[in-house]
Amino acid sequence: MPFRHEALLYDGAESLLAGAAPFVRTDEPVLIAARPDSPLRALDAEFAEIPRNPARIIPLWRDFVDAHDGPVRGIGEPIWAGRSGTELVECQLHETLLNRAFDQDFTLLCPYDTATLDEAVILEARRSHPHVDGAPSHSYREAGFPLAPLPPPPPGANLLGFDLRSLHEVRRFVEHHGGDPDFVLAIDELAANSIRHGGGRGIVRLWTDRGSLVCEVRDQGRIADPLAGRHRPADDAVGGRGLWIANQVCDLVQIRPGAVRVRSELARPAA
Repeated sequence: MPFRHEALLYDGAESLLAGAAPFVRTDEPVLIAARPDSPLRALDAEFAEIPRNPARIIPLWRDFVDAHDGPVRGIGEPIWAGRSGTELVECQLHETLLNRAFDQDFTLLCPYDTATLDEAVILEARRSHPHVDGAPSHSYREAGFPLAPLPPPPPGANLLGFDLRSLHEVRRFVEHHGGDPDFVLAIDELAANSIRHGGGRGIVRLWTDRGSLVCEVRDQGRIADPLAGRHRPADDAVGGRGLWIANQVCDLVQIRPGAVRVRSELARPAA
C-alpha cells in the first residue's frame, strides 16, 4: 500500500482522542509526533516532540519509516493555534511536501482543531491532504502550496555584500550582530552556497524581530528541489550540507527564489 496522508478534523481534546485512538490500535509500529502538551500523549504509542522548524519533520518521519520493515503509522501535529503566521506558512508547505516525500507503506494522520484554528487553515488542510476524516478530499490540490514572496527586510537592517574574496567577513558580521556559534555556522554555509550556486556573490541582511535574530542570504541562484534541506546528507557527501545544517540549528528556514531567510530565538539574559 502506498503512502496515505490524511487530515483528522476535531473539536477539542475528547474529539481528538476519540478520532485518534482507533488509529493506534494496530499491530503496526506507531509514532506520535506532537507538541509536548498535546492530548495525544495519553495514547499508548511511541511519542516524539514535533520539531519547531517544520523542515525537520520529514527527516523525523524518514528515520522512523526506514527503521522498520513493512507498514508503519504516524500521527503528526505540525499545526496548532500557537504557531505564528510565519511558522504556519512553512507548516502548510511541509504538509504539501509530505505528498512528494514518501512512497512507502506509511499512513500518516494529521490532526487539526476546528475549534481553535482559522477557517482558512482548515481549508488549506483539505487542500494538502488527499484524505480527510477517512474519505477522499474533494478540495485536494496536487499542484502544491503556492508560496508568496518573502516580505522585505525592515528599513535599517544590517547589510553586507560578499563574494569569494570577502566570504570570510560573513562570519564576523553575523557574530558581531548577535549570532551564536550555530547561527554563524548556518549563515556561513548559506553564503558558501551563494558562491558555489548563486552567481559567485550575495547579500546578507540581519535584523531582530520579536526576540529572534533573522538573517536573509540573497543571491542569483534558484533551488530546484522542493525538498532541499530535508534530505539527510550521506556521510561521505561533498556538498549538499548547507540547507541541512541551517534547518538543524535554526528555528525556521524559509526558501524562496533567490533567497533563504532563517530565524532563531535570541538567548535571554540570565535572571
